[in-house]
Amino acid sequence: EYISCGSLEGKTLLLVDPMLATGTSLDLTHKALIEKAGRPRKTIIAAVIASEEGLDYAQKHFSQDTDIWCGTVDAELTVKSYIVPGLGDAGDLAYGDKM
Repeated sequence: EYISCGSLEGKTLLLVDPMLATGTSLDLTHKALIEKAGRPRKTIIAAVIASEEGLDYAQKHFSQDTDIWCGTVDAELTVKSYIVPGLGDAGDLAYGDKM
């Protein structure tokens, strides 16, 4: 739970999540940063791929001064909240199935 961060007051915060699946971990990270480092003037969320569910969650839980940049949107999440096919599939193919 240690956060090492300078003040975010009045600055632009860039949160990067390669795969925005549900949005909950990104929201928890954002809240922890605000608690420890202050409220930024603007927040930008950048994701390579996002699920529709993750985008909906982010739009509901982040303030109006938040922009969301996303390379592509995928409609499907598995019951384990994985984006299908997702970027992790490359790792699965290289290193075998998840256990």
